[in-house]
Amino acid sequence: MFSNRTNWKLTRNRLTEALEEARSSGARVLNLTISNPTRAGLHYDEKQILQSLASPRSMEYDPQPKGLPSARAAVADYYRLQHGLHLDPEHLILTTGTSEGYSFAFRLLCNPGDELLVPKPSYPLFEFLADLQDVKLVPYPLIYDHGWQMDFPSLQKAVSKRARGAVVVHPNNPTGSFVHEEEQKALNSFCRAHELALIADEVFLDYSHGPAPRRSFVANQDVLTFTLSGVSKISALPQMKVAWIVTSGPASQVEAAQARLEVIADTYLSMSAPTQWALPALLEQRKSIQQQLLDRVLGNLTELDRQLAAQKTCQRLGVEGGWYAVLRVPVTQTDEDLAIDLLRRKSVLLHPGHFYDFPSDGYLVLSLITPKREFAEALQRVLETLNL
Repeated sequence: MFSNRTNWKLTRNRLTEALEEARSSGARVLNLTISNPTRAGLHYDEKQILQSLASPRSMEYDPQPKGLPSARAAVADYYRLQHGLHLDPEHLILTTGTSEGYSFAFRLLCNPGDELLVPKPSYPLFEFLADLQDVKLVPYPLIYDHGWQMDFPSLQKAVSKRARGAVVVHPNNPTGSFVHEEEQKALNSFCRAHELALIADEVFLDYSHGPAPRRSFVANQDVLTFTLSGVSKISALPQMKVAWIVTSGPASQVEAAQARLEVIADTYLSMSAPTQWALPALLEQRKSIQQQLLDRVLGNLTELDRQLAAQKTCQRLGVEGGWYAVLRVPVTQTDEDLAIDLLRRKSVLLHPGHFYDFPSDGYLVLSLITPKREFAEALQRVLETLNL
């Protein structure tokens, strides 16, 4: 009765079952997996946010496939003010979340069974998005050697005649690694040689851990490029479901891609009027919320390094941006068994590396936006256990 594309394993994983057991027992679970900023103890300007959603203009239905001009202009202003880039709003299409942006790009580029190259480790959502679009994902590895790097020899081996595009996450989730300038040049050459489009996920772009901002793929002109971002991370407002896809590259390819994307967007018209009219105000929230998040992230990184310095069993891998850190731990059992053990014995929830397709056991992923006291206490419990 049901399609093969939804033939997923729908049973709960063992870690989820263990979490429900712990919570039903009344245990206080310290959460090192927090990804929802609205539950991370941040201060939002609630009055301004709610007022922005009450525009009387929302009462008029004005269907615009790309999104309302005022909303797209607000996104262009964000790139100008935050990244020094002059973006043509006509090359931008609003979407209800970056997942919809991925869906548009996948539908634009791929016939059923075509392939997209995706980084590994990375965010597990890709598999579900690809299944729903009948697209095959072909992983290429990120390797760690004094920092994360793209493995271009493996990328060359992974590409086939059915490949239609390559995906980069900039910075990657969860490794926190950016695509560096030389890598971008090599990636452009690779895409040109194999006639591939480039899909760049930049939702964490504003959260560089260094003083200098990172360059956006919106400025990439060498190959056809689709850049995805949104207020979920920029303004820490995932519930608003406001995102976009920006097209750049050779003019003729951009024009053809935009014409087709507009038809796709016109078919759904999914973005709600209140959020479009509110978008300037929602983007304005980044000016206070991003500093709060960066203070939290960098403070937790400092605490992580302080506690790691007092032991020799575990180490964290280098991280350049984003909200997560990767901990390298001794391999005494599978990562999933270790995460379950820590939950049951120490009431600490964290993610095993295999959730993000790490190539082997020995990795744990920690959220850096966990409130500081909870983060410090949870980390202490973890390291006490791992250093026995």
